[in-house]
Amino acid sequence: MCTNYNYLEAITEDIFGYIEENIDLTEYADLEELEAFLNDELWTVDSVTGNASGSYTFNRWTAKEYVVDNIDLLDEMADNFGIDNAEIGEKFRNEEWEYFDVSIRCYLLSRAIAEVLEQLDYDFSKNDEEELI
Repeated sequence: MCTNYNYLEAITEDIFGYIEENIDLTEYADLEELEAFLNDELWTVDSVTGNASGSYTFNRWTAKEYVVDNIDLLDEMADNFGIDNAEIGEKFRNEEWEYFDVSIRCYLLSRAIAEVLEQLDYDFSKNDEEELI
């Protein structure tokens, strides 16, 4: 079994990778604009949340390991997304591990984006200066 899978750390790494490969920071006026874009865009990016296809891991058993190692996050996500215990129980019985895995990733997405942007070393004021030239 997987031990101590850290969802927040994994999502944060995925977001850094996504920004590095897909984002031109000069196109954003400030962190708030970038944050809004990332929250909208990454919700359905499989390499970050898995929400577009319904799977991040593309492996039911890996998803199960991640979820079982983070039952507390599953409970927190369900409370915040308004998913009742009956639905959670039914999905557990049906072994819908990828559903749980993706849901946890979506639940943590905005928190992970905030952490990434806090660590992002980029001066957006340079963008304003370039427009003046």
